This record gives sequence, C-alpha cells and structure tokens, in this order.
Amino acid sequence: MNFDAYARTGVDLVNARLNDLDDLRAIFPDENAWMRDEVADRDLAIFRRAQKRLRDVFDYGTSGRDAAAVAELNALLEAYPVQPRISGHDSSDWHMHVTSRGSSVSAEYLAGAVWGLSVWLCEYGSARFGVCADERCGNVYLDTSSNCCRRFCSERCATRSHVAAHRARKRAAITPEQPTPTPTTPQTLTPA
Repeated sequence: MNFDAYARTGVDLVNARLNDLDDLRAIFPDENAWMRDEVADRDLAIFRRAQKRLRDVFDYGTSGRDAAAVAELNALLEAYPVQPRISGHDSSDWHMHVTSRGSSVSAEYLAGAVWGLSVWLCEYGSARFGVCADERCGNVYLDTSSNCCRRFCSERCATRSHVAAHRARKRAAITPEQPTPTPTTPQTLTPA
C-alpha cells in the first residue's frame, strides 16, 4: 500500500472546493474514475464534514497540538474504518484496497485518506502537517522537506508572498516616515 498516496488524497480533499457534485468529482484522479462515476449527492455532505475535520487535523498539527490531532484522527478512523481487501483483474495486477467491496465512494475514499494521514503522523509527526503561510491561500500540505522548514503549499504561493514582502519593504524605504511637526509657541517682541 502506498500510504503517502493515501495521505495526499486527504490533502487534496482539504484543499478542494466542494460547492457541488462536479467539484467533488474533480478530486478523483483517473485511476479512481469509478469513484467519479459513482459519487452521489449524499456523498457531498459526507465529504464536506470530513473536509472540515481533516482541516482541523492540519490546524492542530501546525499549532503544535499533537494530542488534538491524534484524537481527531482516531475519531475519523472509527468513522471511516479500514477493511483491507486484495483487488485486481489478473495475477499481475493484485493490489490492496482499504475498504470492503460495496462500500460507498465516501467510505472508500475517506478510509484511505484518514489511514494515510494517520500513518503519516505516526511516521513523521504532526509538525509535518502544514497550512500555507500565504494568508491569501489557506491550503494545507504535507511537509516533505529534509529539515521540516516548509511554510508554503506551493512555489507559487512562496513566490507571491516573497514578492509582496519585497515590494512592501521597497515602498517603506522610498517613502520614509514624515517627521511630525512640533508646535511652535508665538514669540513676543520686546522693545530694545
């Protein structure tokens, strides 16, 4: 099983826009086209609730609240239990799935996402769960840097944020603060 791939499905869900069924269908990659075809309106509400709870996991991890991240993941593991099964079409294509046959799309997808994020947390710690530092973004990511120093979800956000900070510093240097005028007292003339 590729736990990193399952963990990335959790990231994809948290970062997805879920306004309607078409938005939900867009999160399924081609290798899960059957999910895209079978997803139903009832799944949309389930995915929205799970999306909020998974975002909480990233918020907890980013703020150093490991116990809260673990508690939320444990609750999600109960809600979306893993029931592994072997699947494939011939002897050269055997692979593992995380739920039993006949599970709903939401049950299968969320069991994998929660399982992947749980394994990720156990392997790397919740400090590797990140929320983009660009305040205009808010996307989440898994920090795969060698020294746990990643702050942005993408190069695009990092560049945009750094350019904005550079421009702000440049503006501040060009327009120095104007000194505040000091009040003057009227002078009285004295006869010589």
